[in-house]
Amino acid sequence: MDLTPLTALSPLDGRYAAKVSALRAYLSEFALIRYRTLVEIRWLQFLADEPAIEELPPLDRPVNDVLNALIDNFSLKDADEIKKLEQTTNHDVKAVEYFLRARLDGISSADRNLGPFLHFACTSEDINNLAYALMLRDARRNVLRPRLKSLASTLRTMAHAHANLAMLSRTHGQAASPTTLGKEIANVVSRLERQLDRFNAVEILGKFNGAVGNFNAHLVAYPTLAWPNISERFVRSVGLEPTTYTTQIEPHDWIAEYAHALIRCNTILEDLCRDIWGYISLGYLKSRVVAGEVGSSTMPHKVNPIDFENAEGNAGSSTAVLEYLARKLPVSRWQRDLSDSTTLRTLGVALGHALLAIESCHKGLGKLAADPTRIASDLAANPEVLAEAVQTVMRRYGIDDAYEQLKGLTRGQAITADALESFVAALDIPVAERERLRGLTPDQYIGLAADLAARV
Repeated sequence: MDLTPLTALSPLDGRYAAKVSALRAYLSEFALIRYRTLVEIRWLQFLADEPAIEELPPLDRPVNDVLNALIDNFSLKDADEIKKLEQTTNHDVKAVEYFLRARLDGISSADRNLGPFLHFACTSEDINNLAYALMLRDARRNVLRPRLKSLASTLRTMAHAHANLAMLSRTHGQAASPTTLGKEIANVVSRLERQLDRFNAVEILGKFNGAVGNFNAHLVAYPTLAWPNISERFVRSVGLEPTTYTTQIEPHDWIAEYAHALIRCNTILEDLCRDIWGYISLGYLKSRVVAGEVGSSTMPHKVNPIDFENAEGNAGSSTAVLEYLARKLPVSRWQRDLSDSTTLRTLGVALGHALLAIESCHKGLGKLAADPTRIASDLAANPEVLAEAVQTVMRRYGIDDAYEQLKGLTRGQAITADALESFVAALDIPVAERERLRGLTPDQYIGLAADLAARV
């Protein structure tokens, strides 16, 4: 079978291909080849600017233009050519080197020594670890961060819009002190933005120090050069932070940090989606009907919360892969084994499911509407939530068994607003306080919820 969205093994390349297409430029096989090519070219250009490397003259502008154009105009045809070279070399990074040698062959007689300085003193992992670092950096910067910020912005707008909409809380699934719908959404905004800050703060690291991290080849070729300094400057020149102590591979601890930070964002989305699912079930929220959509193949009335269910499932799938990556990647036998190489290729899977979760949640939020009548009805039907207010005021005025009295009145049994008012009317507390409590209704007992929602 030819590969199409219908024959793809992964739903990310099949059913959901269009929804995660923004990540292809950063996490596909094509992207990996392109980033490898970028690192090889930037290293050659960097070496040419080192005066102490006399055998490699500074590159003139036409040569630099050719090299830069190889990156700027890197195409699927170029990547395919490298893949064909890999069939001969059986080595993906060496294929990139041979591709560049062929492109540079004969471009300038004055620069005839370019070839030997391609991949100079490098192990393939020098190229790979920087390539993956750049891929994850750019995927975060250009896709995940903007999408998460947009989701947080949408939630903030909702929090402000519903800041004053009093709503029954539920702790342990039971009626509890009232809140507002906006305040509950504001909680999510605060959590998500905090974890997004942590995700953005994860440093992206890279190493460029040879076969086992000791600059062996570098030093034997140019014994007098300060190679650790040169390496650090090069890594920073491509926008990464250098890792000094490594084996053949960069330790990948930073990737574990990146994964864990994204896991926390996924977890917040899962929590949000489950709560919204529950509020839809209660009738507090409703999903807008979309013409032509079907909720059930047999029950015509249904409007299912499918976007939130989709988001929950994909956030969980992303987390499962990220958890494995965070545990596996920092572990390598002796100076290296190749188990990290195949594992790193699942980064696109992990981030793809995360993006799908974000997009599905965002889509679902766009179809939501609150039902103030249903929310108010449920709140009014549970006057017992005012027991906390009453017993707390009683405590203020020195009634020792305030909690016990309210417990006896309300715990495990239905209570009417009239019964609670009668109880309050008999309290030995100041008249003004007694009248204030008698006039208190559940929708007024929201503390600072509205203010907190408006401030997020």
